[in-house]
Amino acid sequence: MSKFINSTLLVSGASGNFGRIAAEELLARGATKVIAGTRDPSKLQDLAAKGAEVRKLDFDDAATLPAALAGVDRLLIISTDAVGRRATQQQAIVDAAKTAGVKHIVYTSAPAARPNADAGLAPEHFWTEVAIAASGLDFTILRNHMYAENVLMDGAHVVSSGQLFGLIGDRGTAYVTRADTARTAAGALLSAEGKTIEDVTGPAPVTNVERAALFSQLSGKKIDVISLTPADLTKGIAAAGIPEGFAAALVAFQRDAVTGFHGVVTDVVERYSGRKPTTFADFLSANKAALGL
Repeated sequence: MSKFINSTLLVSGASGNFGRIAAEELLARGATKVIAGTRDPSKLQDLAAKGAEVRKLDFDDAATLPAALAGVDRLLIISTDAVGRRATQQQAIVDAAKTAGVKHIVYTSAPAARPNADAGLAPEHFWTEVAIAASGLDFTILRNHMYAENVLMDGAHVVSSGQLFGLIGDRGTAYVTRADTARTAAGALLSAEGKTIEDVTGPAPVTNVERAALFSQLSGKKIDVISLTPADLTKGIAAAGIPEGFAAALVAFQRDAVTGFHGVVTDVVERYSGRKPTTFADFLSANKAALGL
């Protein structure tokens, strides 16, 4: 599980929630040369104290890329939050990695990444995957499924209102925690070889009906599932004040759940992290306060 423990490993975006967990996991598992890349090195002095080397890395600043990647063997590219620009950002880091002599890229992608115009946020991930494949480098594409944490964004409202809105006929979402995916990425950086694409999932798909039942169980309240068409759900999300473009992306996620793309279940979390993935029920129980309970 740790074949590359003595290789030089770089984690991009290490000051973010995902990147910090991944960097800390590498250190905890005995990696000897961990580099934490960040736009603001002052935010990572605690990681430096634990043994990581901190380097300035800004995908929008080409001047930072050669120095950040110098001597790096294996690179974890955590997809940025710059929706609309990240395909360009990530193309830049892939190109720089090839020039710098990086041997293996691990990238955090999304399920069913494809270029379709109606695929929500998937096209940016797809084109980054294409860039990585075209680089000629070895790679591990980790298609992280829906983060369980995303449910907390409207979870309190669902519980208080007693209504959960979703598309008709969803076939479930294999929610996975951010910590599980970050530890999986660290494990892939330590051990993955060749050229692979992997789905990173929770232990079981959870439908809207099952999600509502879990909310009911925790809250003691009846939660009704209100099934809508894609057009009506988009209007409802937009009416709640969410920008139209992001509303469309959220509906695209749910449309993929109806198709079945989010119901895939794999052993990737356990294989790379050495731990079984957290169940959705256990995640909700641990986050009752965020649900207003």
